[in-house]
Amino acid sequence: MTPASLNAFSLVFFAALALSLSLRLWLGLRQMGHVAARRAAVPAEFAERVALADHQKAADYTCARTRLGLLEAVVASGLLMAFTFGGLLQACAELAARYLEANSYGYGLALFALAGLIGFGVDLPFGIYRTFKLEARFGFNKMTPGLYIADMAKQLLLTVLIGGPVLLAVLWLMAQMGAGWWFYVWLFFMGFNLLVLLLYPTLIAPLFNKFSPLEDAPLKARIEALLARCGFAAKGLFVMDGSKRSAHGNAYFTGIGRNKRIVFFDTLLDKLSPEEVEAVLAHELGHFKRRHVVKRIVMMAALSLGFLWLLAQLMATPWFYQGLGVASGGTAMALLLFSQVLGVFTFPFSPLFSALSRKHEYEADAYAAKQASAADLVTALVKLYKDNAATLTPDPIHSTFYDSHPPASLRIAHLKGIAP
Repeated sequence: MTPASLNAFSLVFFAALALSLSLRLWLGLRQMGHVAARRAAVPAEFAERVALADHQKAADYTCARTRLGLLEAVVASGLLMAFTFGGLLQACAELAARYLEANSYGYGLALFALAGLIGFGVDLPFGIYRTFKLEARFGFNKMTPGLYIADMAKQLLLTVLIGGPVLLAVLWLMAQMGAGWWFYVWLFFMGFNLLVLLLYPTLIAPLFNKFSPLEDAPLKARIEALLARCGFAAKGLFVMDGSKRSAHGNAYFTGIGRNKRIVFFDTLLDKLSPEEVEAVLAHELGHFKRRHVVKRIVMMAALSLGFLWLLAQLMATPWFYQGLGVASGGTAMALLLFSQVLGVFTFPFSPLFSALSRKHEYEADAYAAKQASAADLVTALVKLYKDNAATLTPDPIHSTFYDSHPPASLRIAHLKGIAP
């Protein structure tokens, strides 16, 4: 990109990118310093339940993950600079145009494919290192190289078979629906996401994991009694073989309408007592009963509608393309550019979304305390913090930006405050 082609938007984008990266680095350094400084002693409120060795493991794991995250942020910012100011997206456009008619649907698919392959190639070493070095060092990784390759192949196949037609539909709507295309794309986007929520439990998730009906009769009876108290109708209770990939544990419900399923990681059932499993599930049901899922869908719908409208305005302005190192526009290039740079401008607003998520977590905890036992939820959370090596002493400012759940000390204090 030549200095002559720089415009005011170039400077705005560069400033936003520099601010975003600087903020990420500052937050990461704060997190590592804060956690390391408190590594030597278990917080007083956890001293009777968490051994010093487990606390130190969590501190080391947190610092290692944060350090890797900082490197990823630097590389991602460098790649974004290469795509934009470095002219890499322009080179991709020229390569696609050499074999396909410019601005045709095939050209648009090829442009996204080229950019996606470059991004995949840059991200792959980080994924391999995270799985087979970092996670393995702390005893969490259970994945074999063969399973890792199989997962990647399945993800690539799904991207081609599902992502390709979806992208093609979006490009067609952008080209054929006139000035109001953004509204039609939004309708399609929302419909597609609802379809994924409906089909994911039965068609997509089983491609990666085995789901078996819960066979523990006493635990099943306890859970069914909880579901009856909460008025929650589920299509089934399933155990997922999460242990073949990781030692981390979790529980969730998935699907919509009559297709809802409750899923437990096998690692979770191995670590928690039946009473604790019930309390954890009551928390997850709290999200449903407090309509958090619906609220998040509505929020996503509003944000996506606003972003698509903004894209419609930007794609008609030559300075948008030129300011990001692209000589000419088109629907595919506009969509690709927008998706590449959007995160740079939205990252400073992360605390707003994190605060809403933490509010929902407190509400779900309060619901769980009424339907199960707050004390059992506390013991379950402490076990999960320990077994997942989650730090008990995160930096408050870092947590404000990144953490969707309240810090351990605040969450448990909240639960103890509402316990009967």
